[in-house]
Amino acid sequence: MLREVEEASKYAIVASVQLPSVSDAEFEASLAELRELAKTLGFHVVHTFVQKRASFDTTAYLGVGKRQEIAHFVNNEPDMSLSEAAAQAAARHAGRVDLILVDHEISPSQARNLEIEAGCEVMDRTMVILEIFHRNARSKAARAQVEIARLGYMAPRLREAAKLAGPQGRQRSGTGGRGAGESHTELDRRKVRDRIAELQQEIVAMEVERKTQRARRQERQGLAGVSLIGYTNAGKSTLMRALTGSEVLVANKLFATLDTTVRALYPESVPRVLVSDTVGFIKNLPHGLVASFKSTLDEALDASLLLHVIDASDPGFERQLEVTDEVLKDIGADVVPRIRIFNKIDHVGDAEEQAERAAALRARYPDCIVMSARRPDEVAELRQAIIAFFQQGLVEVELFLPWSAQQSRGEIYASCQVLEERADEDGAHFRVRAEQGAIDRLRERLGQ
Repeated sequence: MLREVEEASKYAIVASVQLPSVSDAEFEASLAELRELAKTLGFHVVHTFVQKRASFDTTAYLGVGKRQEIAHFVNNEPDMSLSEAAAQAAARHAGRVDLILVDHEISPSQARNLEIEAGCEVMDRTMVILEIFHRNARSKAARAQVEIARLGYMAPRLREAAKLAGPQGRQRSGTGGRGAGESHTELDRRKVRDRIAELQQEIVAMEVERKTQRARRQERQGLAGVSLIGYTNAGKSTLMRALTGSEVLVANKLFATLDTTVRALYPESVPRVLVSDTVGFIKNLPHGLVASFKSTLDEALDASLLLHVIDASDPGFERQLEVTDEVLKDIGADVVPRIRIFNKIDHVGDAEEQAERAAALRARYPDCIVMSARRPDEVAELRQAIIAFFQQGLVEVELFLPWSAQQSRGEIYASCQVLEERADEDGAHFRVRAEQGAIDRLRERLGQ
């Protein structure tokens, strides 16, 4: 199994190879993201080592010189190739560097060789993300998805791990280690395959039940669905809390939450709107993880409206747009109506700079909303935009409620927007605006 990493704050260094096909901007953005991932794991990154190469070193990812430089840093050994800043950082954290974070997915042999040379544990980017997912999954479905992703990461590495272990890893499981039995590696791989199949069946069963419950809830209450989507750490959870008045975990960390949270828009509207906060996206999320976590994004597929939240203060927000658009297309949610919300405008300089940025964004992305989830008046404007979207399809009708059926009065106010109410000797007359489905249910209940 993957080694667990303790929650306590520790020190780490980041190492990455820049290939010729990767621009400087892309490279720096990826490094910044890995440092944020490290922060989420509780690590403080004390230094970053980079190297430009035509390809990764097949032995230990980085070239020999860079590996030696890292080893000298970790062990605080004299090294003229270290910059003054690196030397000072090495002196401050001598003997305290616990981990090397590699900004690519590497093989077990590359990780092992780098660990031996540097004298420090190594985690690649995929393993870092898996560990974060593992820590943050709460629901049964999310934990099952995490386990599938972890097992999928392990499976192709078992054979290479067996080679590193030598003859013992290839020993047969027959009597006395000989015969037609499976090798330890084959047995482990079969167990992994069986466990993945078992988990996938569990997820399918949970998904069927979840969709059935959601359909019943929507049929019973006439609910409209909104999903918050976007790049992780764009402020989705803060916006969720502002829109729903609920206590949702808000943390300045990547993947602070994995489980989909669903709350009603507050104050409640007609029709009643449910808002869900989905798992965020990151650049270079391994394809296997996207596939395993597809069901955590299914709220986006079922929603009638998507709120695409983007960090307006991030100079690389265009990359956020691209990543989210690609993932939505992958899961078939690109056809769902969408409102672009540029959040965190309050993080952009002073008031004048914020106004300039907002004007530029509105000119480039017509119909977008530029706001801060921490400004109540702007949250109220967004709420009105959401309600206006769902009220487009509402119908206006007259309903009659005899005095003998006044128990249905609460249901009328709960499922309809009451425009006018008047009474006569026979009962109450309502002029209401509501979804056609809600009107049909009321009329059936009232026998009209």
